[in-house]
Amino acid sequence: MLTKKIGFIGAGNMGGAIIGGMLKANIILPENIIISDLNTSRLENFKKEYGVTVAKDSKELAKSADFIFMAIKPNVFDHVARDIVSEMRTETVIISIVAGKDIKMMEDLFGSDKRIVRTMPNTPSLANEGMTALCYNQNVTEEEKEEIQMMFDSIGKSQPLPEYLFAASTGICGSSPAYVFMFIEAMADAAVLAGMPRDQSYVFASQAVYGAAKLVMESGKHPGELKDMVCSPGGATIEAVEALEKNGFRSAVMEGVKACIEKSKEMEA
Repeated sequence: MLTKKIGFIGAGNMGGAIIGGMLKANIILPENIIISDLNTSRLENFKKEYGVTVAKDSKELAKSADFIFMAIKPNVFDHVARDIVSEMRTETVIISIVAGKDIKMMEDLFGSDKRIVRTMPNTPSLANEGMTALCYNQNVTEEEKEEIQMMFDSIGKSQPLPEYLFAASTGICGSSPAYVFMFIEAMADAAVLAGMPRDQSYVFASQAVYGAAKLVMESGKHPGELKDMVCSPGGATIEAVEALEKNGFRSAVMEGVKACIEKSKEMEA
């Protein structure tokens, strides 16, 4: 169990998901979590629901937290960073879940001697099935890396990733839930067209996607091999695969991911 103090500046959806995931996994006591947010009613709700500690502001939080999650909007990141930097200890670990802020930018704000972690969780973290990319600067210790990975593994899975691959991670992980939601919606629409009730079509389509992803993760088989296992000679599935290929299914997905990656790179330039 983690015994250090973990602070959250910002208590929105993603910050709340991480807090809830850690407490559900019993890796930290509620009183060792400190939160600050401009929305006082949100703070009271968190305190009531989880029993966490509420700080009067981000400066007070920065004085006592061993880890500080920056769970805020990109447009206020610099202001908050400048506000708390003088209150932090040198050994405090900054963990950013903010898009578009690379490690160099954060070192310029907090100091190159600070321990800084760049992360990129995705929205399935809200259901404890997220995937998070992690990148550390040279000051983060091995023990701290293990503790941070434990935190993010409480809301799904996490892996270290070189920072130059973060744009690629956005394309296939950070933004990809949107593509999958579109896929589920399209499959459900087709089922409705065939006469299935709307609510039922979403259940069937969603479970099919969830189960297929789980099979890839647990079987260790190549996705192409698993696809071939479903495609019987002359069967309905291979007919569907042919129709998808004729309509540029895989090409469309690749082009979408490429567009997302390029835009991500532009946003960080």
